[in-house]
Amino acid sequence: MVAGIRAAGRKADFVAADLSGNHAAIRGLAESATAATGAPLDILINNAALLIMPGPTSELSERLIDEALAVNIKSVFLLTGLIAPAMVERGAGAIVNVGSINGLIGMGGSALYSMTKAAIHSLTKSWAAEYGPAGVRVNTVAPGPTLTARNETIKEHLEPILAKVPSGRASTLAEVAAAVVFLASDDASHVHGATLSVDGGFAAV
Repeated sequence: MVAGIRAAGRKADFVAADLSGNHAAIRGLAESATAATGAPLDILINNAALLIMPGPTSELSERLIDEALAVNIKSVFLLTGLIAPAMVERGAGAIVNVGSINGLIGMGGSALYSMTKAAIHSLTKSWAAEYGPAGVRVNTVAPGPTLTARNETIKEHLEPILAKVPSGRASTLAEVAAAVVFLASDDASHVHGATLSVDGGFAAV
């Protein structure tokens, strides 16, 4: 991906990161990303997540619960806390959290993943109130079922969901990315604390 961006004449750098909730590792990511750009970051996209196969709440292991909370919530909380202060100091910046329609509606067998994504939606509102007065915008993109390589392996779980989507299909990665780009851009200059669903209308009905 980096090579493709550079081939197109743009600048890109890759920084490996451990987002399993370790504070030192996340601080290292924030410092490395800032060093790679040579300047404070203008945009933060919180996109890391541990995807969890649907299943009964009673069958989830404590280890899986801890991993989901660490990756899906703790890492987002820590990284934002490390990056946002420099944005506040400059009086500008955009943070886009990637949530999910699972955090907006009830879905059987998805309690753990839905809980972590609901937390992301809540953090967006809290951070919009905290950082908005300083000129930093915080918003969320909430994708529905999306065509990814991993989702190709769980088609049987997605088919009942897609049958209820008004658009009749899954989202594409490009459609989700376009929503993220919009919220990070100046075109969304007066959008604070919003959730933009990219789900073909699923969460609305």
